[in-house]
Amino acid sequence: MPGVKKVGIFLGSDPGSGGMFQYSLAILEALSTLPRAEHEIVVAYFNPAWRSYIEPLGLKTIHLGSAAGRESLTLGRLWRTLCLPLAAWRSFFWRLDPVARALKETGCGLWVFPAQDHWGYLAPVPAMVTIHDLMHRYEPQFPEVSRWGRHFLREYRFRNICRYAKAVLVDSEVGRKQVMESYGLDRDRIYPLPYLPPRYIFAEGTPDDFDSRYTLPSRFLFYPAQFWQHKNHDRLLQAMAMVRKECPDINLVLAGPMRYEYQRLTRRVEELGLHDRVLFTGYVPDADLPEFYRRAKALVMPTFFGPTNIPPLEAFALGCPVAVSGIYGIPEQVGDAALLFDPRSVQEMAAAIQSLWLNDELCRGLAERGIERSLLWNQKEFDSELQKIMTSVLTMNR
Repeated sequence: MPGVKKVGIFLGSDPGSGGMFQYSLAILEALSTLPRAEHEIVVAYFNPAWRSYIEPLGLKTIHLGSAAGRESLTLGRLWRTLCLPLAAWRSFFWRLDPVARALKETGCGLWVFPAQDHWGYLAPVPAMVTIHDLMHRYEPQFPEVSRWGRHFLREYRFRNICRYAKAVLVDSEVGRKQVMESYGLDRDRIYPLPYLPPRYIFAEGTPDDFDSRYTLPSRFLFYPAQFWQHKNHDRLLQAMAMVRKECPDINLVLAGPMRYEYQRLTRRVEELGLHDRVLFTGYVPDADLPEFYRRAKALVMPTFFGPTNIPPLEAFALGCPVAVSGIYGIPEQVGDAALLFDPRSVQEMAAAIQSLWLNDELCRGLAERGIERSLLWNQKEFDSELQKIMTSVLTMNR
């Protein structure tokens, strides 16, 4: 139809894969609210599990094959794995790649890549790509962003995104500043779009057999996170040991798959004499997570990474008090609704933990301000802001 703008969204993440999936889902739902008389939305995806999310929205789809099959065999994957120069690829060789060719042949005036996928620069299409973090530059000491060539690979990806994308989405003003100072991208091509709490967090009621599957203390601090070094569990355990004298009944529940630093941390718990105060639950499904927040005394999140994070938003939505690292964009994200501490300081972390554990009035105030803050930014506001961004990008001359 004349005047209809054709917009694509590329779903490279897998359903159930965590924050990247939840963000992609929020973008998908926001695009589905664009006026159909003015926009035609095309959804490209690998994993068939996306169908149950796409079909109710009534959008046109392109299934690109399974993530473990066809995508892994494409020439584009080989090209970016070897970090070959992109000039030749984008001028000719993309035609030999089925994924790049499929995206190009749709004729979309813009493709949105919510999961910072490499196809945002490998496919020669007008692209708006999300950059979630540049922590390989700002916290390079952590092996998860530096070891085994990860720093080089991330640089290759983000430099090319900034070179070839029509626009970049970030989570905050701090995220925008980091992209500008890292890659020299013009401010007007970078659009902050803050994260949302995932929709599963609003599920009501206790899941079936919850208490038989988890033996939780009656009062506990909570931290859901993978056991990567940048999540800073070790200092959190040291802070727990420091406050135990004043808070002998304190408990900490750590949720996350038992991998990465998990074995070392279990030994650390024994060394610090916390074996009866720290509970490792293992992986917690999305459906169970809200009940943890509802029962927790507070969320304590000593991460070194940002610019912002999703768990504080989850806690706010459910009235769970929050103490979190006061770094990068996190102070902007949480405002006065959380206690902030230096993640490098065990003493500051211990002081925040002790305050939360002993001061019920403080916790009530934080919970109330968190709920109020959560009401300021929801899917409706997210949709509206993305529509404004889309209007700007679609009219951009580049």
